[in-house]
Amino acid sequence: MTTIASTGSAVTTKKTFSRETAVSIDIQADKSIIWALLTNANDFPRWNSTVVSIDGNIALGEKIKLKSTLDPKREFKLKVKEFEADQRLVWGDAMGKRVYTLKSIGNNLTNFTMVEKIGGPLFPLFAKMIPPFDQSFEAYAADLKNEAETISSTK
Repeated sequence: MTTIASTGSAVTTKKTFSRETAVSIDIQADKSIIWALLTNANDFPRWNSTVVSIDGNIALGEKIKLKSTLDPKREFKLKVKEFEADQRLVWGDAMGKRVYTLKSIGNNLTNFTMVEKIGGPLFPLFAKMIPPFDQSFEAYAADLKNEAETISSTK
């Protein structure tokens, strides 16, 4: 996995059979606030400008349906593969997975990292049809930071 600065700027690494995009940002809020935002599917579209909708329950083993602003007509059917409260969330499908990690770095400051890797043997055939994720990832991280810090400042 790529190491990335906590600046909120996305980094994409392209290989023949895969593509990985990552973003990391420091958020002035407790991990529990950020975790609550990341695991409340119904509330996502309110605070996250990159998500049209998420249907389902974000919990271990559950299936969710996500629509992204990158391709609003397409519905991604994803499975929650890992769920470690306040620490790590992983969801994905046969083509890839998205990993969210939260790390406390002191003084009510939390580092949020999101990494998505997509790929496989057929990846080169359709790689050009997948839009870049960088701007979307940067918006996602900024939206999460804004919402979590707003909630944190009212507590």
